[in-house]
This record gives sequence, structure tokens and C-alpha cells, in this order.
Amino acid sequence: MPAAAQIKVMVVDDQASMRAMIRRSLQDLGFKDVRDKGTAPEALAAIKSDRVHLIVSDYNMPFMDGLQFLEEVRGDPVIGKTVFIMLTGSSDREVVQKAASLGVNNYLVKPFAPAALKEKIERVFGELT
Repeated sequence: MPAAAQIKVMVVDDQASMRAMIRRSLQDLGFKDVRDKGTAPEALAAIKSDRVHLIVSDYNMPFMDGLQFLEEVRGDPVIGKTVFIMLTGSSDREVVQKAASLGVNNYLVKPFAPAALKEKIERVFGELT
């Protein structure tokens, strides 16, 4: 049972309002170390220099979409095992299957309730305290 306060999280979404909403939801769940970036390339650089335990990333972003970002993370020998939860506004089967084939840990369709985010995180980490 990991303590949410000890899990470092990177939220990646090109919409500032969505990043703020996700950050607030995570903080309400007890997460203390929540960082965020507006693009996947920025997030990738940040987590390579200061690792996190969990990435919560949007799928539909400019420069590098969530699948490309996931592929970059999984291909890196240092950060490749980082837990990755993909967010998307669509439940497009093809995107879900591609994310699964690339090793996504979980998937969440927007809009979502904070309880759904907690459930997806707990499926990977176990019950949070």
C-alpha cells in the first residue's frame, strides 16, 4: 500500500485548464509531488533529469501525441518502466489497442471523475494510503 504522498507524478496535457484540474484531483487524493508540462517533449526532458513514478498524459497533443510520448518513455532504459496512464477525449478502439501494444498501464476517457482516476492509479500501484 503505497502512500500517495510519496509518488511523484508528471501530468502532461496541452490544455492548462485540464492540467490544473488533474493536478487538483491528484492533490485531493493525497499526492504531494505533482508536476506538469504542456508538451510531451518538455515532459520527456524533465522526467529524464528528475524521474517520476507516474505519468498521466493526454493523447491528443501537438508536437508529439500521447502514443509517441509513450513509445519514447518505453524505449528509454532509465525511465522505461515508469507507470503511464493515458487520457483521451475519445474511446477510439485503435488508439486504445495501440497504447496497450506499447505498454500503457491504464487508460482513462475524459471527462472523468477523480474517483475514476484514483481507481486507475490503484489498479497499478495497489490501494493508496
